[in-house]
Amino acid sequence: MANPLRKMLRGADVAQRKTPFIAFPYAVMKKFGDDKAGMLAALIAYYGFLSLFPLLLVLFTVLGLVAGNDPSIEHKVTHSALSQFPIIGNQLGSNIHALNKSGPVALIIGLAGLLWGAQGVSQAGQHAMAEVWSIPMAERPSFFSRLGRSVLLFGVMGVFLLISTALAGFSTFGSHSSSLGLPVKIAAIVVSVGVNALMYLLAFRILTPKQISFREFRSGAIVGGIAWTIFQAAGGYLVGHQLKTSSQVYGFFGVVLGLLAFIYMAAQISLYAAEVNVVKYRRLWPRGLVQPPLTDADKDAMAALAKKETRIPEQDVGVDFDGDRSGAQGGDGDRSPVRRGA
Repeated sequence: MANPLRKMLRGADVAQRKTPFIAFPYAVMKKFGDDKAGMLAALIAYYGFLSLFPLLLVLFTVLGLVAGNDPSIEHKVTHSALSQFPIIGNQLGSNIHALNKSGPVALIIGLAGLLWGAQGVSQAGQHAMAEVWSIPMAERPSFFSRLGRSVLLFGVMGVFLLISTALAGFSTFGSHSSSLGLPVKIAAIVVSVGVNALMYLLAFRILTPKQISFREFRSGAIVGGIAWTIFQAAGGYLVGHQLKTSSQVYGFFGVVLGLLAFIYMAAQISLYAAEVNVVKYRRLWPRGLVQPPLTDADKDAMAALAKKETRIPEQDVGVDFDGDRSGAQGGDGDRSPVRRGA
């Protein structure tokens, strides 16, 4: 007699495979699990937390040099940067101060050291993108190439910081100002989503090895832009509510815990957006709830995971499955050869 639970799962599996708006999200979650992306998000959050304070220190110091006698410029840019961290931003700003600007040589050396230490989050992000796209080890960028991408990423983030500063005068998603009409608020939301989507698009391009073409990042960038806009609004309330309780117990450590939680959730959103790109353009859906049988997408995803372990160019990794001796192979690093993306 068949196991009733397995029989029920089998029926659900058949239904979800035939329903694209269910099959696609499930495939994204399945791919997220296959790549151990939760651990990758934790790695990004760790380096992001360690990198945040040096980068803010660099920002405050450089702004102090550039702004000169105009503190309003420094205040606007600083406020825009800290506003990316709902509730916690003000506490971050009150605990970080610019480096002493009396010694130019020491200042330059100090800033260079801080930037070198802060590039850890970019390295973690590049590693995560290579894992998500199943790029073979032998085909991944060299250290110096990754270092150049880190510098480029910091430059792009700086430009977006200036853009967000220019938009700071408009209504935000969580604004309660009664002086602004609904059309202005809606326009502000649309602009915010567009800017965030563009930021994701460029970040994906910088962090992902060149084997992946630019057009393959569009879907994930849109999803990431929408999700990040919502998260900043809802996250402000959730983190603030949680922080109110935790701060009473842990004091300043409550701020640290809130900041870590915020960065970790941001990393997860980014990796889910990246998985959307992979699943769509390699057509890795539908995935099976129970096996056997394996779907074509299951085979392609598993083959790509095996192919990812290719360590040297002379190594050749192949995959086949019981009952299917057609030799389903892993991809060549940029897409699955079995089911090409649209």
